[in-house]
Amino acid sequence: QVQLVESGGGLVQPGGSLRLACSASGSIFSFNAMGWYRQAPGKQRELVASITKTGLTNYADSVKGRFSISRDNPKNTVYLRMNRLDTEDTAVYYCKAQRDSGLNYWGQGTPVTVSS
Repeated sequence: QVQLVESGGGLVQPGGSLRLACSASGSIFSFNAMGWYRQAPGKQRELVASITKTGLTNYADSVKGRFSISRDNPKNTVYLRMNRLDTEDTAVYYCKAQRDSGLNYWGQGTPVTVSS
């Protein structure tokens, strides 16, 4: 059973930065892609950023130029660096891992609150 554990969320002021981490119980190289999603109160869960096994990245338009996703295969960890945070970035952030078969695994989420 794959387990994904997110960490790094918290309270930050507008304009600040955070780095989220998603640690997997097994080798992340076994996943076709990994990604970060977020869900704000009253809104649907949305893709923030993803990274494939080969390192190709994709970002939501709202975070391009501010967020950066990366992976550390030996540590079985995927990171999301978030800069110039805005109140609109407040949400619970979830990590997702996807198999080649399409099977998805989700973490439990880590809350991010951007507020002065």
